[in-house]
Amino acid sequence: MSAQSALENTLKEILRVVKPLREDWTTRLQIIDELRRAVESVESLRGATVEPFGSFVSDLFTRWGDLDVSIEFSNGSFVSPYGKKQKQRLLGEVMRAMRQKGGWRRYQLIPNARVPILKVESNLQNVSCDISIDNLKCQMKSRLLFLISEIDTRFRDLVLLVKEWAKTHNINNPKFGTFNSFSLTLLVVFHFQTCAPAIFPPLKDIYPGNLIDDLKGLRADTERHIEETCAANIRRLQSYNLRAENRSSLSELFISFLGKFSDISLKASELGICTYTGQWQAIKSNMRWLPQTYALFIEDPFEQPENSARAVSKRELTRMSETFEMSHHMLISPNQSSLLATLVRPQTLSFMVRTPVRSPVYNSERRQPTHPQRFRAEGLHSQTPSNNNGPRQPTHPLVHRQVHSPSQVQSQYQTVKPKGPSEVQPQFQTVKPKGPSQVQPQFQTRKPKSHPNRATFKKPLLQTYEDQRQQMWRPRSDRQV
Repeated sequence: MSAQSALENTLKEILRVVKPLREDWTTRLQIIDELRRAVESVESLRGATVEPFGSFVSDLFTRWGDLDVSIEFSNGSFVSPYGKKQKQRLLGEVMRAMRQKGGWRRYQLIPNARVPILKVESNLQNVSCDISIDNLKCQMKSRLLFLISEIDTRFRDLVLLVKEWAKTHNINNPKFGTFNSFSLTLLVVFHFQTCAPAIFPPLKDIYPGNLIDDLKGLRADTERHIEETCAANIRRLQSYNLRAENRSSLSELFISFLGKFSDISLKASELGICTYTGQWQAIKSNMRWLPQTYALFIEDPFEQPENSARAVSKRELTRMSETFEMSHHMLISPNQSSLLATLVRPQTLSFMVRTPVRSPVYNSERRQPTHPQRFRAEGLHSQTPSNNNGPRQPTHPLVHRQVHSPSQVQSQYQTVKPKGPSEVQPQFQTVKPKGPSQVQPQFQTRKPKSHPNRATFKKPLLQTYEDQRQQMWRPRSDRQV
């Protein structure tokens, strides 16, 4: 077996372990439901709703990922954010309600953070939770990342691998001057935009505006407009066939990702990463990024010109750059004796050892059972027993995967030179839809053929699972106001 094939199989085995199982989804839904009941038990909190966001909603979380939740105290149906002092007071009330209800521990209120949060740990699988107030902008960022991740399934896989790799080398903790998970995700987006041929377009082609500026007016209408605009533009991009196709394997994309950012400490003094345009941009020529006060600039494409890597320190940036370079060298070396130690933490490695491998080829049916933007999730009555000693092999629902041919599915963004004038198509221009009737809330790809790297997923049929729920949980944009 070649070194490349061995690496590919190793990455698939890592994904088999770190991807959430059915019980991980169930546990997080139970946590959301418990928090909802705690909030409803206090008179002053009546009418508030519990809305998850972050990697759980964008479908980019691992088995051990945290859960981000926003307590919504909407002013009627309008977007009306609370001030910082009001959020601090409300978080205090939420904490008192949770203490009274029980089921939580390790409370830590951080009132003076940029966004005030309450950190707690659930008794269910020891899942850590970050609770905030009226965090609509982060909810929308999560939903848009979910839509983007559906363009190509290699993106989700690479994000999970990069997160595990970053934790292995202690470069995924903003408290200590390294990356937060959002900035790591944007690095993967940028890699997909700048590889050859490109897999993702500039994000301005998906949402041609600054999301944070458009969160105003009727909340339901605002959310629906943003999601439908993104879905419509993604479908348009996918409809164009005269583009080169990126056939890179997951291992090739991972190696090139590490190589691309191995000199990031040298570039960071002059260049910033902009996923909105899909390019490195000179910091001095971008007035929005001046004055230059950060060690690294990774612009938040949904909240321009905010820097998602503002916590990165100069000292840690140098170490992170060295980590990229060292890992890249290890993965291209013919001697890969330390491969697993480079890619995963000891705890993850122990799970890989104790859990039998069914096949060296990734089992596509081990995908998570559903997604919070698609399912009914409140009123849980049965609890799936947790297993803190490692992944189990429970009975999973049958999840059908449809595999698409490269020419049909992937959004390729490097134009192929046409043979003649008759083959030229007009250049794509991003437009905002005129109304809901012109778009669908979720984009759909065309009828599939076979290719291992492209896939869309039918919604899992979890009738038994769904029968356990009494109430519907879905994004606020789907609710009647």
